[in-house]
Amino acid sequence: MGFAIPVKPGTKVDLAKIEPKQDGNLTKDAGAEALKSLTAELAELQELLYAAGERALLVLLQGMDTSGKDGTVRDVFADASPIGVQAVGFKAPAADELAHDFLWRVHKQVPAKGMIAVFNRSHYEDVLVVRVRELVPESVWRPRFEQINDFEALLTESKTIVVKFFLHISKEEQEERLRAREEDVTKAWKLTVGDWEERAYWDAYQNAYGEALSQCSTKAAPWHIVPADRKWFRNIAVAETLVETLRPYREDWLAVLGERGNEELAKIKALRGEQ
Repeated sequence: MGFAIPVKPGTKVDLAKIEPKQDGNLTKDAGAEALKSLTAELAELQELLYAAGERALLVLLQGMDTSGKDGTVRDVFADASPIGVQAVGFKAPAADELAHDFLWRVHKQVPAKGMIAVFNRSHYEDVLVVRVRELVPESVWRPRFEQINDFEALLTESKTIVVKFFLHISKEEQEERLRAREEDVTKAWKLTVGDWEERAYWDAYQNAYGEALSQCSTKAAPWHIVPADRKWFRNIAVAETLVETLRPYREDWLAVLGERGNEELAKIKALRGEQ
């Protein structure tokens, strides 16, 4: 179906031209059924990835505040085994992290073979927030596009599958979600004054994201734009993309596991003295 919008390498992204409130011509009920099927298949593929132990999966989630990064992790991986999935949140770097190169803290969190890591924010903050808030000069952040591409190429060449999602919400939807949190005492803890302060930089962030998506979507590590005003549609788009990314590996993983099973059966028979 292709609900997420892939960013073709070398193209210029203009987020203002992409509607965040898309629904893929689905009703919410139909979407719920579709998501149920997708998360079940994703769990099966995750089990094969884990058991075969030949590849890793790195999922990056980026988006403006309230775009649904936490909810995406929770809903898309609802059926997956927690043994094989690790969620990693990246906040403002600590002093020891700032004392190293910007990729140091990220590289430590990439998944081992057999594992899935989901990054809630990522190394892309170092070409986004540092740019918008002028924390470092352009001479520092601009070369990071190429450095990020090299880093992700290293990961993919080391058998890590890299899939990146930008959760695209509208400014109006963000305001509704922020105000809803204010009114719900069970969610007010999620709020900070910084959430409202960052809205003043909305256009600058949209431009920064547009360039990051344009500069860093590669064949090996593609970006996907996910219309995210409708939470249920956001989940379907992410789950569908992950399932379609992993499906081509299914037969290879089954073959590896089948061969491994035959070897173990032969050892068991030998131990028993059976032919």
